[in-house]
Amino acid sequence: MTIRAVFAGTPDFAVPSLEALLNSEVEVIAVYCQPDRPAGRGQKLRPCAVKSRAIQDNLTIRQPASLKSESSYLRDQKVDLAVVVAYGMLLPEAMLEAPTVGCVNVHASLLPRWRGAAPIQRAIEAGDANTGVTLMRMDVGLDTGPIIETCRIPILKSENSQSLHDRLAILGAQMVSGFLAGLSSGVIASEPQPKTGATYARALTRDEAWLDWRCPADQLVRQICAFNPWPLARSHLNGVDYRIHQAALGSTELSAVPGTIIRAQGPCLRVQTGSGTVDVLKLQRPGGKVLTTKTFLNGHAITPGSVFTLPADIHANG
Repeated sequence: MTIRAVFAGTPDFAVPSLEALLNSEVEVIAVYCQPDRPAGRGQKLRPCAVKSRAIQDNLTIRQPASLKSESSYLRDQKVDLAVVVAYGMLLPEAMLEAPTVGCVNVHASLLPRWRGAAPIQRAIEAGDANTGVTLMRMDVGLDTGPIIETCRIPILKSENSQSLHDRLAILGAQMVSGFLAGLSSGVIASEPQPKTGATYARALTRDEAWLDWRCPADQLVRQICAFNPWPLARSHLNGVDYRIHQAALGSTELSAVPGTIIRAQGPCLRVQTGSGTVDVLKLQRPGGKVLTTKTFLNGHAITPGSVFTLPADIHANG
């Protein structure tokens, strides 16, 4: 019996899993993604990554603003399975119950750790040594359903969210392929999530990207890695809001007020923190290109003794 499936996903992360579905023996009835959003300077409506990929294969695309009535569509289409990857909308109970086999979610963490919207970034920010992908049978909770399979990978030194995102997207697609290959029985084996160890990965905001140099150096480096490519760590210096793309731990000296630039020469832009120092490796001025520190300092003078600060409004609220 051929399994009839729908796919639900929106961003780049979901595309490899959609391709795994298309390369399987499953019949893809429709692809769900969020409605087109305005983007760019002209604020023109732009299709998401999943929609762009679905258009290539002339797949049926559904972009409802509300999912309240979608359960009837799934039943009418005799859908057996739904595969959900970073869709960005919670499926109502009636929709979860409509596919005869069930609804499976690809989540970029080792559940129950980092349930929620930003598991990749929060794992890096927290300094986790490992993360991975969880295949989960969906229930009405937020990433609380029983686990079908997990696969663990290390978080590499100085890895940013984009590089980890790309590795996890590929891993998730491989797990989808394996899951589909073993689904001939039409039964999904799963186990409840552990009752302990749950954490919540709240969505990122622009405000939290500002660096508070009073924090320890290792925490700041993790923050810089976690917030690349968005919202990008940033700091204020001499009237300019710099975006800091990459950094590493510097020496452990404690010789100045946090935020003070200890050295600005050649490839080294070293900043004092509340504990240790941070070496800025790549940075960007507003409207400018991302440059290595050496290239940046060749064209922009930064004086040792200058101090990176929080903007006045952020500092007042912090």
